[in-house]
Amino acid sequence: MPTGATTEVILISAITAVALISVLRDLDGGVKVLSEINMGLAFLLLVFVLLVGPTAAILTGFAASLVAYVVYLPALSNPIGREDVNFSQGWTAFYWAWWISWSPFVGMFIARVSRGRTVREFVICVLLIPSLVCVLWMSVFGGTAIHQVLSDGFTGAQDAALELKLFKMLGELPLAGITSFVGIILVVVFFVTSSDSGSLVIDTITAGGKVDAPVPQRVFWCIFEGAFAIVLLLGGGLGALQAMVISTGLPFTVVLLLMCWAIFRGLQTEAR
Repeated sequence: MPTGATTEVILISAITAVALISVLRDLDGGVKVLSEINMGLAFLLLVFVLLVGPTAAILTGFAASLVAYVVYLPALSNPIGREDVNFSQGWTAFYWAWWISWSPFVGMFIARVSRGRTVREFVICVLLIPSLVCVLWMSVFGGTAIHQVLSDGFTGAQDAALELKLFKMLGELPLAGITSFVGIILVVVFFVTSSDSGSLVIDTITAGGKVDAPVPQRVFWCIFEGAFAIVLLLGGGLGALQAMVISTGLPFTVVLLLMCWAIFRGLQTEAR
């Protein structure tokens, strides 16, 4: 399919429609079901690539990545005395703003699904395990693509457009048609669940904290999210979306710091 504004608008509209159905089914019948399906498919794809790819190199790279993250991250994040400022001024500048702007939605959503859990369970299951899974995921797929370049001389994934790199890498493995189809499903459902969680949180906030807000209100916020994404995309492309994220993330940093202090004080009270 040719890429362009029309294709992107159709994709956003289709994803919003699926998200709307999921939102109408509420948390247990919508987001939970889609998330479980997505995690199952993601796990199967991960295991498949790990087994048919360079398994030994992937596992070695996974261990090396954990060490490298601890060793190199402080230096890369520090812009003082460095000539290669791409990481500190590009990667991190966008990502800290991205996650801060998402924190109200993700935080409230995780708080809702984590109700009744202990702080220890929360830290292990929400912070530590997902971080390790992310490193493993990047090691498996990124390690396979790097091995294809270094050992096989295949530079398709390296030279392809960003949105095609995954499929170029999968194309060099067995059952490429099936795995590529699974990859498309995963990308779409990840978008849908992200839209779902955002819609449910906005719905709860605008309903004054009510979990069971009116259905028309859920429909409105889900459709509004998709429409707003289309407007930003047509108005300035990905750059406009990133600028919007950074502009909302920066002022909320102050709120986030106050929330950290409030959590610290709250945990002190719990200990007593």
